[in-house]
Parts: sequence; C-alpha cells; structure tokens
Amino acid sequence: MQDNKSIEADVVENTQGDAGVGFEAPGDADFDRLTSLAAALLHAPAAVLALADQAGVLSIHSHFGIDADQAATAIATEPGSPAAAFAFHLAVPIVVPGREVGSLVVLDREQRPAPDPAQLRQLEALASLAASLIMLRDSSLAGARAEAALVHAETRRAVALEAAALASWVWDPRTGVVECDTLLPELFNMPPATRMRARDIVVAIDRRDIDKTRKMFREALEGSDDYSGEYRIKGTHPPRWLAARGRVVERDAEGRPTLVFGVNYDITERRHAEERQRLLLREINHRVKNTLATVQALASQTVRYAREPREFLDAFSQRLRALGLAHGLLSEYEWRGIGIRDLARLELSPFDDTDAPRISIVGQDALLTPDQALGFALILHELASNALKYGALSVPRGKVSLSWTIKGGKGAKRLNLEWMESGGPEVSPPQHHGFGSILIRRSLAKVISSEVRHEFHPEGVRAEISMPFGEPAESTA
Repeated sequence: MQDNKSIEADVVENTQGDAGVGFEAPGDADFDRLTSLAAALLHAPAAVLALADQAGVLSIHSHFGIDADQAATAIATEPGSPAAAFAFHLAVPIVVPGREVGSLVVLDREQRPAPDPAQLRQLEALASLAASLIMLRDSSLAGARAEAALVHAETRRAVALEAAALASWVWDPRTGVVECDTLLPELFNMPPATRMRARDIVVAIDRRDIDKTRKMFREALEGSDDYSGEYRIKGTHPPRWLAARGRVVERDAEGRPTLVFGVNYDITERRHAEERQRLLLREINHRVKNTLATVQALASQTVRYAREPREFLDAFSQRLRALGLAHGLLSEYEWRGIGIRDLARLELSPFDDTDAPRISIVGQDALLTPDQALGFALILHELASNALKYGALSVPRGKVSLSWTIKGGKGAKRLNLEWMESGGPEVSPPQHHGFGSILIRRSLAKVISSEVRHEFHPEGVRAEISMPFGEPAESTA
C-alpha cells in the first residue's frame, strides 16, 4: 500500500504534466495513478484500466505490474478459462451518465478470496473517479468542437444562399443608377424605392467596413468580374450585417463595365451566432484551464491533509463530484451564470432525505457568475459534508437552513448568505482546521471583496458568506 508521501508525489508530478492530453491517449499519468491505487487497495500485484472505443472494443489505457501485451491478453481472456494467465480477475465497470465506457481490473496469478465490502466500495470509488476524469476531459474537447463548428458554418453558408431572402439589383456604373427590388432599401435602412443612387448605398455602409468594401468592388470592376463581401449597416443596433454577391455581366469595347448584377441578403443572425460561439469558445478555454488548475490544487491539498490513501480517495472524489456538478450546470447555461437556487438544490440533494427533508433553502433566485458558482459549490459541499459527519445532519433530529438576501443599491449590491445548523450534537471548536475548513474560507478568493465567516457555536455551526452581486454578463472571459 502506498503511503501519503508517495501518493502526494504522484499528484504533484501529474499536475506538472500535459493537461491537454485527452482520455483516449494510452500511458496517461492520471490513469496510471488509479491502476496503482487499485492494486494497492487489494494488495494485488497487477491492475489494468481499459476503455472502449465507439465499436465497444476494449483497449488498454493503463497497466500496473504487468506489460501491455500481458494486460491485453488478460482483458481478452475469459476469467476462469484454462488459457487465463491470472487466477484472480476482478473487474469494476467505469460508467459515465448513460453508458459504460470501460473497466478497472485487478489481477493476481494466484487464486485469492473475494474482497471484503469495504475494499469493493473503494475499488468502485476509483472507477467512479476515472469516470469523473473522463467527463472533465470531455468538456475540454468542447472548445475544439466549437472551433470546428465555425469552419463548418462557413461551408454551410454557401448552401444556405438558395433558402435566404435575397434582394436583387442591377447597377449601371456609367450613370451610377441602381435598379432594385423593394427589399434592398429596407436592408440598407433607407426609404422604400426601386431606383437608388449607388453613392447613397455606399454611404449607408458602416465606416468600419467601407474601405474594404470599396477595394473589393474596385477589383471586380477592373477585371476580376466577381465581387463578394460582407459589411455592417450604419445606424443599426445591434449592427445589421449584409452579405453581397455581384458580377460584371457586360463590358464595352474598351473593357469598361456597363452592367453589374448582384444580390444582398441579411446575415445578422449568423454573424451574431458566430460571435456568440467565439465568445463561448474563449469562455470554454478559459474555464477549462481554471477547472484543471482547481482539480490539481484540490488533489495536491487533499492528499497533503489525508492520513491514508482511502481518506484521500474519499475526500478527493467527493470534492471532484461537487465541482463537476457545478461545471455541468454552467455548461448547460453556456457559462452565462447559474441561479443560486438551482445550484444549492443540486449540491445539497445528496445530503438530504427526499421523504423527510431536513435542509431548507430560502431566498429569491439570483444569478451567480461562473467564479461565484464554482466557489459557492465547493463551500456548500464542505459545509454539508461536515454537517453529515459531525453536525446537525449526523443525528435524526438535526436540521440545516440555507438562506440569502440581496442588499444595496444599483452598482453596489451584495449577496449575503447564511448557513445555520440546529438540533445536532453540541459543537466544540476544532483543535485543528483541515483542508475542508480552508476550502470554506478561501473558495471565493477569486471573487473580489467576498467575505466568509465560519463559526462553531455550541448550538450549531454557522457560516456567513457575503459577495458582490450583479447580473452575470453573457460571457466572463
């Protein structure tokens, strides 16, 4: 069994590695740690972590105590068959929501009794931790998928032209007159007309795009024939974006253009969607980096305060789960923020009894920024965990009240939350503060001017949290 020092060394080593490696990459340091812990838990010489591809075929992603070929043979061979090289073969499934993605397998060449229930629970917790790591890494791929979607959107744009509402026009460069349908002046935010001056149309284009538009049109007139451009219309808010496609269809004997045909169509929705997607991509990249840094810090600090591997495994898995719940809820809302009521219910539901609720949640709903939500999620998890182990939730008659108020005027509002425990055993201030207490006091460190008070009154633990409050922006990147 590894001691705390060696486990901490493993964790620190991993935090310095390549955080961008996807879960599909063999030889991953995170999975290597899990297989070594699995073997240590059962005092077995070998362990294997295998993941399935889209076709359901298992492949080895980490092996401890045996080489890759032996690991592949052990996974492919039916346990108990004459060809099996390992007499003991215990597999625990790795399950993400909705599907089984692999197995964590402990092996021994000698026959041995089945593990006791406590050991089996620890092995299942390791498999659950592997699933959590896979889900967190999946979220880091969302950025790459969003970036690829931008490329695909450009390809789809050409196909969408046929279905778009087109404003057609014919321009005579010699007279400067544009004959058009009634949709064209509407697109350019001008009075209804079917004849317009080209000069007036150009003046209606936003000055940020006018030079580029003139240059591209001049190139078409001077010989390239085809024109393609996109520009904003002046005086519209939010900006209206138009796309234009044109072609010189007639020239005189000297090659001067005499007739230009073209179409315009509104692409505002598409441009705004792309901008939102770019903002979301930057937000995802920013948040994934922050989340991975938080996970690394949680791992190194949890192992520092743990007395043995099992204690580290339990505490880290639970904290990772709390972080993952908040992360998942933020992803659903595209990182625009989370309602405090939804977040509190999500994080506290595992600690309450549905049939006889003992945790009350009271307060008007309010949107938390992503930083506030992630910090508050960790605080709620630690408070509830402590209440379940030592406080009000450790006895049948105990209760917990979570409430909050919003105070202050515009530009100076503060969200004040209060956690109160009652009906539990008499509370004595702890002689030593563990990492959980540190998390409670420091989880909102990124939120400027936030304050957290954690007090141990004889009648019950009390925590007061105060932070600046304002509606989160669409993106905080």
